[in-house]
Amino acid sequence: MSAPGGIPDYHGPHIRPLLADPVKLAWYEPTQLAQHVRVTAHTCHCRATTYELCAAGGQGFIRRMDRERRTVHETARTLTAVARRTFEQILNGEAA
Repeated sequence: MSAPGGIPDYHGPHIRPLLADPVKLAWYEPTQLAQHVRVTAHTCHCRATTYELCAAGGQGFIRRMDRERRTVHETARTLTAVARRTFEQILNGEAA
């Protein structure tokens, strides 16, 4: 299926169930450190909580949005490769 203009409709991957002992991530209130944030990957929006892999100012971070609680939290800024690995851990149920 495509969105208007011929762009493919991409809903994002689903997160696998959490493992028995997932890595506990530190979540913080969002900051306005960069004017422009680019979302490079995201989870499917069919769940109440969604995650975005973001890039800004040469760094990466994860944004967590909970529609039921109407909250947004972010991880600390880090190297892009580290943020990408953390996002993969979230997708695999290895981190929360």
